[in-house]
Amino acid sequence: MRRLLWLTAMVTPFMLTPSALAQKEIPKAPGHDQCPLGYVNTLGSTCVSPIYYEVAPTNGNACRSGWMNIGAGYCKKKTLGIF
Repeated sequence: MRRLLWLTAMVTPFMLTPSALAQKEIPKAPGHDQCPLGYVNTLGSTCVSPIYYEVAPTNGNACRSGWMNIGAGYCKKKTLGIF
């Protein structure tokens, strides 16, 4: 019984923290109804990711050097020169 109470006391703070603290929200790019790679569709006009990515809209152009195309009208900055 004590273990269950201890486990509940340890896990509850993590369950109650707002998920927005760990998410990065971006708007869907014009003309796209899907989200880029690594993002989840909120079924509205935005996409969210639990991981912070530095992204920029492509505006119909190729991604700049050091950036990779992640689809749905966005480029993501490569970290450490790879992904």
